[in-house]
Amino acid sequence: MVKVSLLLCFLGLVAFGFLHGSLAAEKIGTFELKKGNFSVKFTNWGATIISVVLPDKNGKLADVVLGYDSVNDYKTDATYFGAIVGRVANRIGGAQFTLDGKHYKLVANEGKNMLHGGPKGFSDVVWTVMKYMNKGPAPHIVFAYKSFDGEEGFPGDLFVTIAYTLIGNNQLSVRMKAKALNKATPVNLAQHTYWNLGGHNNGDILSEDIQIFASNYTPVDSQLLPTGKIVSVKGTPYDFLKSHPISSNINKLANGYDINYVLDGSSGNKLKRAAIVHDKKTGRTMELLTSAPGLQFYTSGLLKDVKGKGGFIYHKHAGLCLETQAFPDSVNHPNFPSTIVNPGKNCKHHMLYKFSTAAPSS
Repeated sequence: MVKVSLLLCFLGLVAFGFLHGSLAAEKIGTFELKKGNFSVKFTNWGATIISVVLPDKNGKLADVVLGYDSVNDYKTDATYFGAIVGRVANRIGGAQFTLDGKHYKLVANEGKNMLHGGPKGFSDVVWTVMKYMNKGPAPHIVFAYKSFDGEEGFPGDLFVTIAYTLIGNNQLSVRMKAKALNKATPVNLAQHTYWNLGGHNNGDILSEDIQIFASNYTPVDSQLLPTGKIVSVKGTPYDFLKSHPISSNINKLANGYDINYVLDGSSGNKLKRAAIVHDKKTGRTMELLTSAPGLQFYTSGLLKDVKGKGGFIYHKHAGLCLETQAFPDSVNHPNFPSTIVNPGKNCKHHMLYKFSTAAPSS
């Protein structure tokens, strides 16, 4: 029975046309989901969000994510604008780990370490469009990718789907699912959009208020690798338990914020509040909920003179990233929640963005 099931699974993938990660003839395109005056555009290069258009408190529409005018620019992008990153998001120290007694050497792309899945991670591949419905009460699109055994050094075949859905009133649901097909493997999928609620061409995000629902964070060394400790945010520049401007303590940090928070709340697949961002000038508010245990807060401190949409130049702190995720380098820290997915098992990660022009409530 097991052999029959595996055969059917294999035949299904072949029938679907997957060849080392995507359909051999899959074309790179753009797709839009729209509900009222709320619209989100994507490309299947990296299953990437390329625009999010929202009204402000006066009804004026603006695109609130950083990105490019041409899909071709995403192919050479080094910032991960809007992309799904993996197989393992964030950093893996020494680009190596040991699993079930076997040592795996990965492809390093940040010094000796691996960042966001390596030189050719999930952000730099063509995803298959499995479903696309841009009408009705819940417009949605589903991207799929089959990562092959040995890709960037990771063990086992992995089948991944990303479902983006517009629900309710100005809400974007992101459901990530990964199934290990034949070997145990680490998995940590994250969404890497750069947000600026004032508009992508508004300048920096330093005046925006943020609240992060995390009492602890994972400190890092000079290579931005976790030390393995879990430390309270109290008395540090990382304390956003109460909403305040990003600019408040950012000068105490060399390049701004780029740190993983240990989110408060329930574990498992239940949604919990991760963060609330508010732009006072436009009135736009973004609330993020997630099922993941961690949140990487990044204020684009390494962004420098990137030519974006409409020729606008993005400088340092032009956008903020809220990457809900497993903890960085979990494969090398047994005290962190495990990211290992065993054969036949699924890894799920759900994010929900709620946009409004209402004043945020704690």
